[in-house]
Amino acid sequence: MLQSKLFYKTTKNKTADIESVSHDLLVRAGFIDQLMAGVYTFLPLGLKVLKNIENIIRKNMQHSPVNGQEVLMPVLQPKENWQKTGRWESLDILFKIKGSGEKEYALGATHEEVVSSLAKKSIFSYKDLPVSLFQIQTKFRDELRAKSGILRTREFLMKDLYSFHSTQEDLDKYYEKMIKVYLNIFKECGIGKMTYQTLASGGSFSRYSDEFQTITEAGEDTIYICKKCKIAINKEIKSENEKCPKCGGGEFEEKKAVEVGNIFKLGTKFSSPFDLKFTDKDATEKLVIMGCYGIGLSRLMGAVVEVSHDQKGIIWPKTIAPFLVHLIGIENNKKVSVVTEKIYNNLQREKIEVLYDDRQAKSVGEKFAEADLMGIPFRIVISEKTLKTNSVEVKERSKNNVKLVKINQLYKYV
Repeated sequence: MLQSKLFYKTTKNKTADIESVSHDLLVRAGFIDQLMAGVYTFLPLGLKVLKNIENIIRKNMQHSPVNGQEVLMPVLQPKENWQKTGRWESLDILFKIKGSGEKEYALGATHEEVVSSLAKKSIFSYKDLPVSLFQIQTKFRDELRAKSGILRTREFLMKDLYSFHSTQEDLDKYYEKMIKVYLNIFKECGIGKMTYQTLASGGSFSRYSDEFQTITEAGEDTIYICKKCKIAINKEIKSENEKCPKCGGGEFEEKKAVEVGNIFKLGTKFSSPFDLKFTDKDATEKLVIMGCYGIGLSRLMGAVVEVSHDQKGIIWPKTIAPFLVHLIGIENNKKVSVVTEKIYNNLQREKIEVLYDDRQAKSVGEKFAEADLMGIPFRIVISEKTLKTNSVEVKERSKNNVKLVKINQLYKYV
């Protein structure tokens, strides 16, 4: 991608009234644009990051042991489905709208009401179970106070998976596998070391549910990390337990965190209102047992920036960065331009995502400052000085040192 053609604008100064580091940097670096409180446009740079996160999640949802099948369910949902579960009245963040003839609808805040009625059309026998369906789709929640940029919004992209089982034992086994898969997703996205499985109340579903909390000062939640087993518990569980319910340890470390994912054992809470039943091996009818598993993609993107930045800007992990390489030629002469252009084309041929700063009117200092703000993993600089040794300067955004790398070794290096 030629930077001169990229649809973006950067801002040097910190934006006023911004509550989180991620909000500030993502706006200033040209990744997102705020339309109104809690609603954002993802610009080309931001959308590339979001798509990379989406690909990591999709891969993990489709492969064993999850074996999820992807669907896409409607955002617009009938009032009647929500009345069946009682959540038309009880869910205070639900957007409600009226259509023609005064017919009422909900904008999907979550999809248990839709997926349960969908499953009823395909699940009849124990032979149809287990099955897992997931989607990556926009959710709408009428948050009382949208804050901290994309960490808490009214419209956001979410992966939600729903599993259907014939027995509690089967759900329990699947649930434990999903915990490991979730931890792997956060590791692949670059926040594994800062993200903790956190025990939360299971409500009417089970004794515990599990949140996945990423440590950040911008977080609204307080968690307590067990110093012995490294499992965390939330405030509600801390009030009920003097010791860690997982290992029996009694020492905790208090941290602020943001929730990037959660999973629940739903049991029959949603299968019952929709009469979602199957015929078991003994010819008896039983309610299907369900689980649900969510990850907010845009919130995850914000959490990555909260964890991975410095005073100069964002530091993207290689797995989700919008580009792997930021290519900069720093002298306006023919030799440098020709070599830079050749390297740009070769990088693309090697399937390496590259942003080429081809702008003539910008100074070297301005180019470097923007590169640091954007946070692309490798900055490659070409000048007359480096070409004397058939080399380029390579700097990793996460490190301070600069290396001279031979041009014929460059593609292997990055």
